[in-house]
Amino acid sequence: MRILITGSNGLLGQKIVSQLLRSDIVFLATSLGQNRNQDCPTEFYTQMDICNVLEIVDVFAAFKPTHVIHTAAMTNVDTCELDPESCQKVNVGSVQLLAEQCIQSDCHFQLLSTDFVFDGLTGNYNEEDKPNPLSVYATSKVQAEAIVQQLPALNYSIVRTIIVYGTGNNLSRSNIVVWAKEALMNGQELTIIDDQFRAPTWADDLAWACLRICELNENGIFHIAGPETMSIFHLVERIAQFYGLPMSQVKRTDSSTLNQPAKRPPKTGFNLSKAHARLGYAPKKFEETLGLL
Repeated sequence: MRILITGSNGLLGQKIVSQLLRSDIVFLATSLGQNRNQDCPTEFYTQMDICNVLEIVDVFAAFKPTHVIHTAAMTNVDTCELDPESCQKVNVGSVQLLAEQCIQSDCHFQLLSTDFVFDGLTGNYNEEDKPNPLSVYATSKVQAEAIVQQLPALNYSIVRTIIVYGTGNNLSRSNIVVWAKEALMNGQELTIIDDQFRAPTWADDLAWACLRICELNENGIFHIAGPETMSIFHLVERIAQFYGLPMSQVKRTDSSTLNQPAKRPPKTGFNLSKAHARLGYAPKKFEETLGLL
């Protein structure tokens, strides 16, 4: 295999790079701008704008990948809501360009997607459940999924995931678990919602699953997330309990008080049966991962 990674400066991209460095698999890490991951050797990195077809063609021609793992995306849900044009360009347009190049190169295309494709009315979603997006960001991911599913001759996989967390090098964005841990340790006053439920996903587990799909040449949609669905308030509470930190400065609230531009699904979480059976996916429990942060 020869694996091309987009968004390699991001948390998931860094974890994929880390696991590939421990293997004999040839890879090329790409992001927009300089390599911010000091653990990724410069000879395994190149800049690539996922919205520039000429750069894509040049990178494919030089590296000749057998698999592409497309982690790069515009993921700030509220920013997407306020700037739908940029969201469309990055989250949908890039997928069209990369997928078409994968067809020409006889290359597997793996798209990272999200639990937000669902409306959150039921939770515990499986791969066959029908998407019903509530936001610009979610709609862009549904459109991206449709592109890879409908392009003739494309060998593809779609990996949907939920609240990816962990630590990395020079990340442009934090994640709720790391943020909550630091805030609790600093004694900050926090107001946390208790009416949204998610299954937080350890980035290392997600990276393993992405690579496992490539190794097994699997196709189709896979739900990859943590094994436990909990409210955001309960997530913060469990972090506090694990590290022996007080919750006295943490207040409960609900989503209606936040005035966020984008609507979120109230409850997601995934049925992981397919990933267990086809990939041998066995994600760590939440507290197991907290000891590794």
